Amino acid sequence: MTLIIEEEAIASLPISIDPEIVSGTPVFAGTRVPVEALLENLAAGVSLDDFLDNFPTVGREQALAVLSFSNQTLMKIGLAK
Repeated sequence: MTLIIEEEAIASLPISIDPEIVSGTPVFAGTRVPVEALLENLAAGVSLDDFLDNFPTVGREQALAVLSFSNQTLMKIGLAK
């Protein structure tokens, strides 16, 4: 199975990857907050509002864009089977 993700979709994500910031870990653009922190917090039962309160440098739109991208990617995987 090959999953193709369009470059435009990736480029539009509010994330940055820079070896000088958190050793190249994908972070929310303009912050040092790893994208993984959002997913781990949600998996642990933390609400989106609480996550945003705990990481005030991350905007709601940024978090929702990452979650939407994740959802769309998972749906593509499901359809590709």
